[in-house]
Amino acid sequence: MSTHGRFSGVRRGPRKPPQRKRKPKTVGLEPPACKIDITDELEPIAERIESKGGCVLATYRDPLGGNALVFAVLPIDSIQPTPFQRDLSDTHHKRLAGVIQKTGRFLDPVIAVPAPDGLFWTPNGYHRLEAMRRLGARSITSLIVAEPEIAKQILALNTEKAHNLKERALEVFRICKGLVEEEGTEPESSFAFYLEDASLVTLGIAYDQRPKFAGGAYHPILKRVESFSDEAIRAAMKVHQHRAELVLELEDNVAKVVSKLKARGLQSPYLRNFVVARINPLRWIKGEPPAAEKVLNTMLERAAKFNLEQVQQQDLFGAFGGAAEED
Repeated sequence: MSTHGRFSGVRRGPRKPPQRKRKPKTVGLEPPACKIDITDELEPIAERIESKGGCVLATYRDPLGGNALVFAVLPIDSIQPTPFQRDLSDTHHKRLAGVIQKTGRFLDPVIAVPAPDGLFWTPNGYHRLEAMRRLGARSITSLIVAEPEIAKQILALNTEKAHNLKERALEVFRICKGLVEEEGTEPESSFAFYLEDASLVTLGIAYDQRPKFAGGAYHPILKRVESFSDEAIRAAMKVHQHRAELVLELEDNVAKVVSKLKARGLQSPYLRNFVVARINPLRWIKGEPPAAEKVLNTMLERAAKFNLEQVQQQDLFGAFGGAAEED
Protein backbone atom coordinates (compact mmCIF):
# COMPACT_ATOMS: atom_id res chain seq x y z
CA MET A 1 0.00 0.00 0.00
CA SER A 2 1.32 3.44 -0.91
CA THR A 3 2.37 5.84 1.81
CA HIS A 4 1.34 8.66 -0.54
CA GLY A 5 -2.47 8.71 -0.69
CA ARG A 6 -3.95 10.22 2.41
CA PHE A 7 -1.06 12.53 3.29
CA SER A 8 -0.32 13.67 -0.28
CA GLY A 9 0.54 17.34 -0.58
CA VAL A 10 1.18 17.94 3.12
CA ARG A 11 3.81 20.68 3.39
CA ARG A 12 5.45 22.87 5.94
CA GLY A 13 3.47 26.04 6.29
CA PRO A 14 2.15 28.51 8.83
CA ARG A 15 1.44 26.97 12.19
CA LYS A 16 -2.20 26.06 12.53
CA PRO A 17 -4.17 27.32 15.52
CA PRO A 18 -4.58 24.69 18.25
CA GLN A 19 -7.61 22.46 17.97
CA ARG A 20 -10.47 23.25 20.26
CA LYS A 21 -11.29 20.70 22.88
CA ARG A 22 -14.25 18.65 21.71
CA LYS A 23 -17.34 18.05 23.74
CA PRO A 24 -16.99 15.05 26.06
CA LYS A 25 -18.03 11.66 24.68
CA THR A 26 -18.82 12.84 21.14
CA VAL A 27 -16.11 10.99 19.16
CA GLY A 28 -15.35 7.33 18.46
CA LEU A 29 -17.10 4.07 19.25
CA GLU A 30 -19.09 2.83 22.20
CA PRO A 31 -17.42 -0.16 23.92
CA PRO A 32 -19.70 -2.86 22.41
CA ALA A 33 -18.95 -1.59 18.89
CA CYS A 34 -15.23 -2.28 19.37
CA LYS A 35 -15.75 -6.04 19.60
CA ILE A 36 -15.23 -7.80 16.25
CA ASP A 37 -14.25 -11.16 14.82
CA ILE A 38 -11.39 -11.59 12.36
CA THR A 39 -12.33 -9.38 9.40
CA ASP A 40 -11.21 -9.76 5.77
CA GLU A 41 -8.50 -7.12 6.29
CA LEU A 42 -7.18 -8.94 9.36
CA GLU A 43 -7.31 -12.44 7.91
CA PRO A 44 -3.84 -12.25 6.28
CA ILE A 45 -2.37 -10.93 9.53
CA ALA A 46 -3.96 -13.72 11.56
CA GLU A 47 -2.64 -16.29 9.09
CA ARG A 48 0.86 -14.81 9.29
CA ILE A 49 0.77 -14.86 13.09
CA GLU A 50 -0.28 -18.51 13.17
CA SER A 51 2.25 -19.52 10.49
CA LYS A 52 5.08 -18.10 12.59
CA GLY A 53 3.97 -19.94 15.69
CA GLY A 54 2.16 -17.01 17.28
CA CYS A 55 -1.27 -16.83 18.83
CA VAL A 56 -4.11 -14.38 18.17
CA LEU A 57 -5.59 -13.31 21.50
CA ALA A 58 -8.20 -10.84 20.28
CA THR A 59 -9.33 -8.68 17.39
CA TYR A 60 -11.09 -5.36 17.90
CA ARG A 61 -11.62 -1.85 16.57
CA ASP A 62 -9.77 0.94 18.26
CA PRO A 63 -12.25 3.16 20.12
CA LEU A 64 -11.15 6.41 18.47
CA GLY A 65 -10.80 5.75 14.75
CA GLY A 66 -12.53 2.39 14.46
CA ASN A 67 -9.49 0.77 12.83
CA ALA A 68 -9.25 -3.02 13.07
CA LEU A 69 -6.37 -4.30 15.22
CA VAL A 70 -4.98 -7.64 16.35
CA PHE A 71 -3.74 -8.36 19.85
CA ALA A 72 -1.38 -11.33 19.74
CA VAL A 73 1.55 -13.15 21.29
CA LEU A 74 4.44 -13.53 18.85
CA PRO A 75 7.55 -15.71 19.05
CA ILE A 76 10.27 -13.26 19.95
CA ASP A 77 12.35 -14.14 16.88
CA SER A 78 9.48 -13.26 14.53
CA ILE A 79 9.68 -9.54 15.28
CA GLN A 80 12.49 -7.09 14.53
CA PRO A 81 12.96 -3.30 14.73
CA THR A 82 12.23 -1.33 11.56
CA PRO A 83 15.25 -0.58 9.34
CA PHE A 84 14.82 3.14 10.05
CA GLN A 85 14.60 2.71 13.82
CA ARG A 86 16.71 4.92 16.08
CA ASP A 87 19.78 3.25 17.53
CA LEU A 88 19.44 1.05 20.59
CA SER A 89 20.37 2.56 23.95
CA ASP A 90 22.12 -0.05 26.10
CA THR A 91 21.31 1.88 29.26
CA HIS A 92 17.62 2.18 28.41
CA HIS A 93 16.97 -1.44 27.47
CA LYS A 94 18.98 -2.80 30.40
CA ARG A 95 17.01 -0.59 32.79
CA LEU A 96 13.77 -1.83 31.26
CA ALA A 97 14.91 -5.43 31.64
CA GLY A 98 15.55 -4.83 35.33
CA VAL A 99 12.08 -3.36 35.87
CA ILE A 100 10.34 -6.14 33.94
CA GLN A 101 12.27 -8.79 35.86
CA LYS A 102 11.39 -7.17 39.17
CA THR A 103 7.66 -7.08 38.41
CA GLY A 104 7.67 -10.47 36.72
CA ARG A 105 5.17 -9.13 34.18
CA PHE A 106 5.40 -7.70 30.66
CA LEU A 107 2.60 -5.14 30.67
CA ASP A 108 3.43 -2.85 27.74
CA PRO A 109 2.90 -4.61 24.39
CA VAL A 110 5.00 -3.54 21.44
CA ILE A 111 3.36 -2.15 18.31
CA ALA A 112 4.02 -4.28 15.21
CA VAL A 113 3.31 -4.15 11.48
CA PRO A 114 3.71 -6.81 8.78
CA ALA A 115 7.22 -6.76 7.29
CA PRO A 116 8.07 -7.48 3.64
CA ASP A 117 9.98 -10.67 4.57
CA GLY A 118 6.90 -12.35 6.05
CA LEU A 119 7.79 -11.51 9.66
CA PHE A 120 6.94 -8.38 11.70
CA TRP A 121 8.56 -5.01 12.38
CA THR A 122 8.14 -2.95 15.52
CA PRO A 123 8.42 0.83 15.02
CA ASN A 124 7.56 1.40 18.67
CA GLY A 125 9.06 -1.13 21.05
CA TYR A 126 12.70 -1.76 20.14
CA HIS A 127 13.93 -1.28 23.70
CA ARG A 128 11.13 -3.40 25.17
CA LEU A 129 11.89 -6.11 22.62
CA GLU A 130 15.59 -6.13 23.49
CA ALA A 131 14.79 -6.06 27.20
CA MET A 132 12.70 -9.22 26.79
CA ARG A 133 15.47 -10.83 24.76
CA ARG A 134 17.92 -9.95 27.51
CA LEU A 135 15.66 -11.75 29.97
CA GLY A 136 15.55 -14.84 27.74
CA ALA A 137 11.83 -14.55 26.90
CA ARG A 138 10.38 -16.91 24.29
CA SER A 139 7.43 -14.69 23.33
CA ILE A 140 6.23 -11.12 23.43
CA THR A 141 2.77 -9.54 23.40
CA SER A 142 2.12 -7.32 20.41
CA LEU A 143 -0.52 -4.94 19.10
CA ILE A 144 -0.49 -5.50 15.36
CA VAL A 145 -1.61 -2.93 12.81
CA ALA A 146 -2.48 -4.22 9.34
CA GLU A 147 -1.14 -1.20 7.42
CA PRO A 148 2.70 -1.21 7.08
CA GLU A 149 2.81 2.56 6.46
CA ILE A 150 1.84 3.13 10.10
CA ALA A 151 5.47 2.29 10.89
CA LYS A 152 6.55 5.57 9.31
CA GLN A 153 3.78 7.55 10.98
CA ILE A 154 5.05 6.41 14.38
CA LEU A 155 7.94 8.84 13.95
CA ALA A 156 5.50 11.75 13.82
CA LEU A 157 3.58 10.40 16.80
CA ASN A 158 6.71 10.21 19.00
CA THR A 159 5.06 7.66 21.23
CA GLU A 160 8.17 6.15 22.81
CA LYS A 161 11.15 7.67 24.63
CA ALA A 162 11.82 11.23 23.45
CA HIS A 163 14.32 11.47 20.59
CA ASN A 164 17.27 13.80 20.74
CA LEU A 165 18.30 15.66 17.59
CA LYS A 166 20.75 12.99 16.43
CA GLU A 167 18.23 10.17 16.90
CA ARG A 168 15.46 12.10 15.14
CA ALA A 169 17.70 13.04 12.23
CA LEU A 170 19.05 9.53 11.72
CA GLU A 171 15.56 8.06 11.86
CA VAL A 172 14.27 10.56 9.28
CA PHE A 173 17.26 9.82 7.03
CA ARG A 174 16.62 6.07 7.23
CA ILE A 175 12.95 6.55 6.42
CA CYS A 176 13.96 8.64 3.39
CA LYS A 177 16.28 5.91 2.15
CA GLY A 178 13.40 3.45 2.31
CA LEU A 179 11.05 5.86 0.55
CA VAL A 180 13.56 6.41 -2.26
CA GLU A 181 13.61 2.66 -2.88
CA GLU A 182 9.85 2.16 -2.55
CA GLU A 183 8.38 5.38 -3.96
CA GLY A 184 11.28 7.32 -5.41
CA THR A 185 9.18 9.22 -7.97
CA GLU A 186 6.71 10.65 -5.45
CA PRO A 187 7.27 14.30 -4.39
CA GLU A 188 9.21 14.76 -1.19
CA SER A 189 6.49 17.12 0.08
CA SER A 190 3.97 14.27 0.10
CA PHE A 191 5.92 12.62 2.93
CA ALA A 192 6.10 15.68 5.18
CA PHE A 193 3.87 14.02 7.75
CA TYR A 194 6.44 11.26 8.29
CA LEU A 195 9.56 13.39 8.05
CA GLU A 196 8.55 16.29 10.33
CA ASP A 197 11.25 18.78 9.29
CA ALA A 198 13.20 18.98 6.01
CA SER A 199 16.39 20.00 7.81
CA LEU A 200 16.41 16.67 9.65
CA VAL A 201 17.06 14.89 6.35
CA THR A 202 20.24 16.90 5.76
CA LEU A 203 21.36 16.51 9.37
CA GLY A 204 20.63 12.77 9.26
CA ILE A 205 22.94 12.36 6.27
CA ALA A 206 25.63 14.31 8.12
CA TYR A 207 25.23 12.24 11.30
CA ASP A 208 25.31 9.03 9.26
CA GLN A 209 28.68 10.05 7.81
CA ARG A 210 30.03 11.52 11.03
CA PRO A 211 28.39 10.20 14.24
CA LYS A 212 30.04 12.83 16.47
CA PHE A 213 28.90 15.73 14.30
CA ALA A 214 27.71 18.73 16.37
CA GLY A 215 24.42 19.16 14.54
CA GLY A 216 22.73 21.26 17.19
CA ALA A 217 24.76 24.32 16.20
CA TYR A 218 23.49 24.17 12.62
CA HIS A 219 19.91 22.95 13.07
CA PRO A 220 18.29 26.40 13.61
CA ILE A 221 19.92 27.69 10.42
CA LEU A 222 18.96 24.69 8.29
CA LYS A 223 15.45 24.69 9.70
CA ARG A 224 14.96 28.23 8.49
CA VAL A 225 16.28 27.70 4.94
CA GLU A 226 15.10 24.17 4.14
CA SER A 227 11.58 23.08 3.23
CA PHE A 228 10.11 20.00 1.60
CA SER A 229 10.47 19.97 -2.16
CA ASP A 230 7.82 19.14 -4.75
CA GLU A 231 10.53 17.32 -6.69
CA ALA A 232 10.67 13.51 -6.59
CA ILE A 233 12.11 12.32 -3.29
CA ARG A 234 14.90 10.56 -5.19
CA ALA A 235 16.02 13.91 -6.61
CA ALA A 236 15.41 15.75 -3.34
CA MET A 237 17.72 13.35 -1.49
CA LYS A 238 20.57 14.32 -3.82
CA VAL A 239 20.01 17.96 -2.86
CA HIS A 240 20.10 17.05 0.83
CA GLN A 241 23.29 15.06 0.21
CA HIS A 242 24.99 18.11 -1.31
CA ARG A 243 23.85 20.31 1.58
CA ALA A 244 25.12 17.77 4.10
CA GLU A 245 28.54 17.88 2.41
CA LEU A 246 28.55 21.68 2.72
CA VAL A 247 27.54 21.49 6.39
CA LEU A 248 30.31 19.00 7.20
CA GLU A 249 32.84 21.17 5.38
CA LEU A 250 31.57 24.13 7.36
CA GLU A 251 31.88 22.18 10.62
CA ASP A 252 35.53 21.40 9.79
CA ASN A 253 36.24 25.10 9.28
CA VAL A 254 34.35 26.10 12.42
CA ALA A 255 36.29 23.50 14.43
CA LYS A 256 39.57 25.07 13.24
CA VAL A 257 38.39 28.50 14.41
CA VAL A 258 37.32 27.06 17.79
CA SER A 259 40.76 25.44 18.23
CA LYS A 260 42.50 28.73 17.49
CA LEU A 261 40.27 30.59 19.96
CA LYS A 262 41.10 28.04 22.64
CA ALA A 263 44.79 28.46 21.84
CA ARG A 264 44.34 32.18 22.62
CA GLY A 265 43.02 31.19 26.05
CA LEU A 266 39.30 31.69 25.40
CA GLN A 267 37.13 29.15 27.18
CA SER A 268 33.39 28.53 26.99
CA PRO A 269 31.08 25.57 26.44
CA TYR A 270 29.48 27.70 23.74
CA LEU A 271 32.51 28.47 21.56
CA ARG A 272 31.18 26.54 18.56
CA ASN A 273 27.75 28.16 18.84
CA PHE A 274 29.43 31.55 19.21
CA VAL A 275 31.45 31.10 16.02
CA VAL A 276 28.45 29.78 14.08
CA ALA A 277 26.36 32.74 15.25
CA ARG A 278 29.09 35.20 14.17
CA ILE A 279 29.23 33.81 10.62
CA ASN A 280 25.47 33.29 10.25
CA PRO A 281 24.10 35.76 7.63
CA LEU A 282 20.51 35.08 8.69
CA ARG A 283 20.98 37.18 11.84
CA TRP A 284 20.26 40.32 9.81
CA ILE A 285 17.59 38.94 7.48
CA LYS A 286 14.01 39.39 8.68
CA GLY A 287 12.11 38.35 5.56
CA GLU A 288 12.45 35.42 3.19
CA PRO A 289 15.93 33.90 3.62
CA PRO A 290 18.31 33.14 0.72
CA ALA A 291 18.63 29.64 -0.69
CA ALA A 292 20.23 27.09 1.63
CA GLU A 293 23.30 26.66 -0.58
CA LYS A 294 23.92 30.40 -0.66
CA VAL A 295 23.68 30.65 3.13
CA LEU A 296 26.07 27.73 3.67
CA ASN A 297 28.58 29.04 1.12
CA THR A 298 28.47 32.48 2.73
CA MET A 299 29.18 30.87 6.11
CA LEU A 300 32.10 28.94 4.60
CA GLU A 301 33.59 32.18 3.29
CA ARG A 302 33.13 33.94 6.63
CA ALA A 303 34.64 31.04 8.56
CA ALA A 304 37.73 31.19 6.33
CA LYS A 305 38.07 34.94 7.05
CA PHE A 306 37.14 34.79 10.74
CA ASN A 307 38.98 37.52 12.67
CA LEU A 308 40.23 35.89 15.86
CA GLU A 309 41.61 39.16 17.24
CA GLN A 310 38.16 40.71 17.44
CA VAL A 311 36.92 38.09 19.94
CA GLN A 312 37.40 38.76 23.64
CA GLN A 313 36.41 36.68 26.64
CA GLN A 314 33.75 39.22 27.60
CA ASP A 315 32.08 38.66 24.23
CA LEU A 316 31.37 35.10 25.32
CA PHE A 317 29.88 36.31 28.60
CA GLY A 318 27.60 38.77 26.87
CA ALA A 319 26.43 36.49 24.11
CA PHE A 320 25.82 33.30 26.04
CA GLY A 321 25.41 34.20 29.68
CA GLY A 322 28.73 33.08 31.08
CA ALA A 323 31.92 31.27 30.27
CA ALA A 324 33.07 27.84 31.31
CA GLU A 325 35.64 25.40 30.08
CA GLU A 326 34.58 22.95 27.39
CA ASP A 327 35.01 19.23 27.83
